[in-house]
Amino acid sequence: MKKVVIIGAGPAGLTAAYELLKKHSGYAVTVLEKSQGIGGISKTVRCGGNRMDIGGHRFFSKDTAVMDWWQEVMPLQGAPALDDRILQREVPLAPGGPDPETTDRVMLTRNRVSRIYYQKHFFDYPVSLKWTTLKAMGLGTTLAVGCSYLKSVVHKLPETSLENFYINSFGRKLYTMFFEGYTEKLWGRHPREISAEWGAQRTKGLSIREILKDMARKLTMSPESRKKKVQTSLIEEFRYPKFGPGQLWEAVAEDVRRAGGEIRTGCEVTGVESANGQVQAVRCQANGVEERLEGDAFFSSMPVKDLINAMKAVPADIRSVANGLPYRDFVTVGLLVNRLNLQNKTQLKTLGNIVPDCWIYVQDTNVKLGRIQIFNNWSPYMVEDPEHTVWVGLEYFCMEGDEFWNLPAEECVHFAADELTIMGLIGGRGDVLQSHRERVQKAYPAYFDTYTQLGRVVEYLDGFKNLYCVGRNGQHRYNNMDHSMATSFEAVRNLTEGISTKENIWNVNTEKEYHEEK
Repeated sequence: MKKVVIIGAGPAGLTAAYELLKKHSGYAVTVLEKSQGIGGISKTVRCGGNRMDIGGHRFFSKDTAVMDWWQEVMPLQGAPALDDRILQREVPLAPGGPDPETTDRVMLTRNRVSRIYYQKHFFDYPVSLKWTTLKAMGLGTTLAVGCSYLKSVVHKLPETSLENFYINSFGRKLYTMFFEGYTEKLWGRHPREISAEWGAQRTKGLSIREILKDMARKLTMSPESRKKKVQTSLIEEFRYPKFGPGQLWEAVAEDVRRAGGEIRTGCEVTGVESANGQVQAVRCQANGVEERLEGDAFFSSMPVKDLINAMKAVPADIRSVANGLPYRDFVTVGLLVNRLNLQNKTQLKTLGNIVPDCWIYVQDTNVKLGRIQIFNNWSPYMVEDPEHTVWVGLEYFCMEGDEFWNLPAEECVHFAADELTIMGLIGGRGDVLQSHRERVQKAYPAYFDTYTQLGRVVEYLDGFKNLYCVGRNGQHRYNNMDHSMATSFEAVRNLTEGISTKENIWNVNTEKEYHEEK
């Protein structure tokens, strides 16, 4: 029996544990999780009768293995959800699938609506050139956008920064409207200080040129081809667990335990012991008691910086690069209100006729707020009374230890309510019926400072034959959930099939294709 130690009970760690125990034999698996929760940043937080999704997680992937895996864990709905039934909406149903009104372990199919909110107008996300977009911008701004883009076509900037990448792709005018301020909110750095690689990864192939080409293709498509194009686009719909993403990962954890795996929460890895190119053991601490765990193989989804600092005899230059890797931390403030002062001008029916968005990206720079989640639209079961109240999550990007991070919870809630008031979305603090503040460390690996030297750290870690770095923080890469899972698929394959190279693990999510198209 080979002993496998997995650091982290997020999507990457739990996927590795599930794969090893459910699809292979001869492995004893122990998962060590620093926090008391399951799912990492894909957890669901309970706030009385309401639930919060930390960061928002759409269950849709162009990787069919991931899609099949999710359905294996949590079957698709076979009957309408609460809001589908009340609104008489037609949704795809799986024959023989569970009824979400009577069964909890079920995946829903949801409309994917995310828009940009800028100067009291909604714009498509990703940016489009539909008539509604041009109308919202107005004639003068539309002409300025067009001229700016033509200039960027003729005069390409060297893509030495995220700023130049965006200007080349969209023109300076659209860049200043929709990218510059939001990017600085997200990362706390101006786009000129950030590597262009982040933009290339998160907006693969998306640009004004591609938008225009896509519009031209659609004009010449037959009705059948156009319908097929819509069906394969992630823009239309996605899957979502009845009670949020954390429910799925809690179900996976339950399956791992049933298969003989051990999951220890509140257990922090404090040291990593190695010799002769192999990791031999980790030291972990829980409730003030330290323990040493030996293993034959180790999977790490802990932050690269923390992993390197847990090791001894690391070369000074490698440790310096790891310690310089930047992260962006995250605060979500949940507010329960009777209504939002936003009109639903779409054709989509919703409970209470609220706007249909899952996410609203806030591009205005007069508020710190980055995004608004409307949990009613993710799943009606996330809200105790979805017909009469609106449960929103206000997302703020910050640095652990900075002024915003250190705000007392009540002051943070007041700050968030005041910003919604400034935007005209609520009347004031008195509109808030319930609130909750949640802080998340190292939510976003960042692409500046020593990131350009990350390859040296990767080479060093790959030198340990039985160590596999997986997941968003384990690879210091801004992966989506499905990408994090895919790194574990590859790592498990390497371990079980005796594959020595690790390039396949690190190459997940490096393809140059827009990540929201299938």
